[in-house]
Amino acid sequence: MVNTILKVKTDFDVIFIQEPSWSTVCSISSSMNSEGESLVGVINHPNWLTFIRNLETMNNFSRVAIYVNIRLSFLHFSLCRDIINFKDIFLVSFFNNNNILWLMNVYSDLSHLVLKYLKDIEVNI
Repeated sequence: MVNTILKVKTDFDVIFIQEPSWSTVCSISSSMNSEGESLVGVINHPNWLTFIRNLETMNNFSRVAIYVNIRLSFLHFSLCRDIINFKDIFLVSFFNNNNILWLMNVYSDLSHLVLKYLKDIEVNI
């Protein structure tokens, strides 16, 4: 479904995805495993910049992704993990006319982990 959205919605500038599909992208050589290791990731498309958190463990998937149309790449988008570093929040900055602008994609689950995290770090933001 994400692949279809990225192909069809070419007039969009930024797309926020909740619960992106993680799957094996390919098998890569490994010195630890003669059969290779699975490279797991999300859908990529050549017309979109993909912002996704690196997979730390198989059980720690990020539930948010941000896709930015490459026609906006001159705005120098950057993932701001130094400000907010939580798997279900992506804070992205970009520059426009010497101004820094921010976009945030937030996934809040039933246990409200994101809200608790934001409350804990609010003095640092």
